[in-house]
Amino acid sequence: MAVPLLTTDDEGESRPASLLIPEGWRATQVYGAVDKALALPAGTTKKSLAKANLKLPNDAEGNPEGYLFPATYPLGENPTPEKLLTAMVDTANKKFTGAPVAAGAQRNALNVYQAVTIASIVQAEAAAKEDMGKVARVIFNRLERGMPLQMDSTINYALGRSTLKTSTKDTKIDSPYNSYQRMGLPPTPIANPGDEAMTAAINPTPGDWLYFVTVKPGDTRFTADYTEHRRNVDEFNRLQQSASKQAGAGAAK
Repeated sequence: MAVPLLTTDDEGESRPASLLIPEGWRATQVYGAVDKALALPAGTTKKSLAKANLKLPNDAEGNPEGYLFPATYPLGENPTPEKLLTAMVDTANKKFTGAPVAAGAQRNALNVYQAVTIASIVQAEAAAKEDMGKVARVIFNRLERGMPLQMDSTINYALGRSTLKTSTKDTKIDSPYNSYQRMGLPPTPIANPGDEAMTAAINPTPGDWLYFVTVKPGDTRFTADYTEHRRNVDEFNRLQQSASKQAGAGAAK
């Protein structure tokens, strides 16, 4: 994803003045961006977690995934990884522990950490902001029915990748993030969600949907009927194969 990570100050100095963290970035991406912004050796920010003393919920067990809130952060005079990570976590705590999120989580029989986890899946799965509430509803409907979530985004997280293609082999990996094999929510968030995804997680759109697939850009189909869902998935696969063939033909020329 091409985003302007850094901005320069008004005097045109080469040192970046701020750091932009986009919605849906994983912690590993945030660490890399901080290293780059502060011109530090790769891996420095991740190593700084031990001394950052971040105010995370107990359920997080020291892992800030989900709590590195997406926003633009000024670097200030003497920026350090610890200062930036603290600013992100403090921003997340202000957002998540306020009345709307805390009450919304409680209304849905969740704690805040679970709501953030759902929001992270919504952020990763929804092709458009207007679909977020529906994706959240699919998650709730599956949890209530004792169905595995079967979200490709959790497999991608386990494998450290981002792709639309998940193979049968992928769905059999041994990981607590394999939501095809494991019941319930993954053990941590899988990304750092923004405001819209959090709103969707605590106010899911009413509906009976259990399945969804983005057949093509702008065309995400939700259904409660498995047969209909398989037809939608078949159409998605046909379009993917067609696009792949066209790309191959273009390369052959």
